[in-house]
Amino acid sequence: MRSEMDSMSSNKVWTLVDPPKGFKPIGCNWVYKQKIGADGEVTTFKARLVAKGYTQRPGVDFEETYLPVAMAKSIRILLAISAYYDYEIWQMDVKKAFLNGFIEEEIYMDQSVGFISIEEEQKFCCLHRSIYGLKQAFQSWNIHFDEVIKSYDFIKNEFDPCIYKKDLGDVSYILGIKIYRDRSRRILGMTKASYIEKVLKRFKLENSKRGFLPMKHGVKLSKTQSPKTDKENKKMCDIPVSLSLAAYSTLSNAQGLSVTSRYQACAGEAH
Repeated sequence: MRSEMDSMSSNKVWTLVDPPKGFKPIGCNWVYKQKIGADGEVTTFKARLVAKGYTQRPGVDFEETYLPVAMAKSIRILLAISAYYDYEIWQMDVKKAFLNGFIEEEIYMDQSVGFISIEEEQKFCCLHRSIYGLKQAFQSWNIHFDEVIKSYDFIKNEFDPCIYKKDLGDVSYILGIKIYRDRSRRILGMTKASYIEKVLKRFKLENSKRGFLPMKHGVKLSKTQSPKTDKENKKMCDIPVSLSLAAYSTLSNAQGLSVTSRYQACAGEAH
């Protein structure tokens, strides 16, 4: 938490000011997260200060919120080209990315509990830069990055504007996908084995038998197999979402996922 607050200070994210008349501040909160490595093990424990963006007023506290995200097919194409031509593959990460973006709106935020000095306890944070949780944080960061990267003569792809990362050497792990490579045979593959194992444990399916087909032949699904209680419905609707992330590297489950996702809003045990 101290490291996060130091980042806020070094980036001059806000200035403590006396509240103007008629202002409506937004709150803030702490979010804790574990960063998982390529082997599925925890590598870092992180604490992040976020704004309660859900209290922002459209047209007053924010306008646009759009952020372009790299498409899965683009990643596959680039990896395939790299494998064919034996290109080097590197990855990068921008730390505290959102703190680099500036905001145009006048936004005031409460101070974080535990980091308030007695002399300034009546003051509020006047935000200058975007902070995690703000509605416009994604776009503010993207605008700033776009300006900086273009200053180095980079050209944005008009069909798929992408995100960029910290230089970690040879690529081995990206978007939760483990990359393995045999350069002598010009082969490159992707796997989400650690993620899939985690999903199986989550839904108590780790002891299930392995299948050779992506979907059991002759299965017929209908709405009559939907759950009868809200508790069962909540349990089941999380499964297609979890499996959809595995489709990045395991295309064989796409057909079964497509069929079962039709009942995602009210999926039962049979689905």
